[in-house]
Amino acid sequence: MFRIWGKIIKENHLIKDHVVVLEGHDMSRTKKVYKALEILADEFDLAVPIWLDSNKNEFIRHSRTRFDKSSFMEPIDFDYLDFQVIEEDQFWE
Repeated sequence: MFRIWGKIIKENHLIKDHVVVLEGHDMSRTKKVYKALEILADEFDLAVPIWLDSNKNEFIRHSRTRFDKSSFMEPIDFDYLDFQVIEEDQFWE
């Protein structure tokens, strides 16, 4: 199971949150991350944010990033979208 938690934050308050659950091993981790971001954007009625280099680097290091107004093509009415992996598939041999 692969789970990502998305949170809309405004003035240090949680406005909305949603957990995306993706089952199965038919997609790579990268594809799961992009798919989860699409699902969250749809759930929050947002355009899918752009992955800036800072987002990519932070996500690679911590499995978490924040998308602020610089990642969106249209104005947003919140401070940032927090995007975090909370559970990853485990492969045991």
